[in-house]
Amino acid sequence: MTYSCFDVGIDNQIAHITLNRPDKRNSMNPAFWSELPKIVREIDEGSLARVIVISSTGPHFSSGLDTTAFASAPSSNSSDESMRARQAPSAFYDHARHMQDSFTILEACRIPVLVAIQGGCIGGGVDLVTACDIRYASADAYFTIFETNIGLTADVGTFPRLVKLIPEGYVREMAYTGRAVSAIEAKEMGLVNQVFDSHEALIEGVMSIAAEIASKAPLAVYGCKRMINYARDHTTQDGLDYVAIWNASHFQKEEIQEAMLARSERRPGNFVELPAIRDGKTKG
Repeated sequence: MTYSCFDVGIDNQIAHITLNRPDKRNSMNPAFWSELPKIVREIDEGSLARVIVISSTGPHFSSGLDTTAFASAPSSNSSDESMRARQAPSAFYDHARHMQDSFTILEACRIPVLVAIQGGCIGGGVDLVTACDIRYASADAYFTIFETNIGLTADVGTFPRLVKLIPEGYVREMAYTGRAVSAIEAKEMGLVNQVFDSHEALIEGVMSIAAEIASKAPLAVYGCKRMINYARDHTTQDGLDYVAIWNASHFQKEEIQEAMLARSERRPGNFVELPAIRDGKTKG
């Protein structure tokens, strides 16, 4: 299937989702917010890959929200204008939640999501990458909570997630100043795992890491993602209890035996895939 904002390819158990509007600095237009969750949902629910890699094209990863695409159409009818003004707060809330949900699916899906960032990661771009499992950057990358510079408060996911990724003082400085944070500084903060010399080296390196992840037992990797997300949002004791319950219900002796045998024989493991999700039921 073709998309207006993305190119999608799946090879060797890795789904590669590429933002493909470089002429628009990969800004996030209305189609972006419907296409991204649809793509991720199809990959996850159909068990089409074991890892997702998100990358971009052109000089910048993303310039964030395409505000021009969301401008209201003018109206000469004063009654219509009054009605829209009264509806505006509720409409804004619904729209914000729609955009939030479009990124939350990256966090909620069963498989790891790696993101490769080059050039500017601005505004909504920061919202996107903070919802991914692991972030990598090229040396020319920079990160900006740009909303502050135009009189807004970032509302699509930056703050709830960023304060759990890096020390609070860094979050406050980035938010209050709206300044650009370089790739090296972002690595020092802990926002990105690794910085590569070029965009080409970035993609090669991230795909290599994705291949390593894809070689592991999918059920085990899924469990890791669930446990990490749960532990982040709960107490230590709750996390201990949850992982015990998880393994009691998901433990697969055959997968462990196959992993150990494949390792000793220096061959790829023959693991079962995650089951496809039927009828949109919640993942357990």
